[in-house]
Amino acid sequence: MRAMTLIESTQLLAENYIGRLGYLSRGRGEIIPITYYYDPEQNSILSYSGQGGKIEAMRKNPLVTFQVDEISTLEKWKSVLLYGKFTELEGTDAKYMLHFFSEGVKKTIKNKGKSIPDFIENFSSKSNSNSPIVYRIDIDEINGRQRD
Repeated sequence: MRAMTLIESTQLLAENYIGRLGYLSRGRGEIIPITYYYDPEQNSILSYSGQGGKIEAMRKNPLVTFQVDEISTLEKWKSVLLYGKFTELEGTDAKYMLHFFSEGVKKTIKNKGKSIPDFIENFSSKSNSNSPIVYRIDIDEINGRQRD
């Protein structure tokens, strides 16, 4: 096993769109999978959610963790763990970033040679009614490891 460089770690983030978000809720750690887009210019993770426990918990304690893995076999894998801060986006910024997120995820999925899921294609309707909560995780620290 070896440590990944910062470039290798951010490349793993950029090449994927499913990760696990860790946050504190009711005094306990919670970990859930989310769809995300890595924004290299802002060095941040973009995502969205409906109103609920996850958003309420991150509003109370914005310090979060996020992990992305690529696992081929027990002997060949890559994993990146980052630490960051939740920031909720609002108004015009939220609508713009939801579109930016959608386009970024579609591009990432296409680059992996997979078909784009319907829920990604339907973001324009989400930005007008029942607006999702759009948020960013500003990255403070990244640690990557790999075995090959």
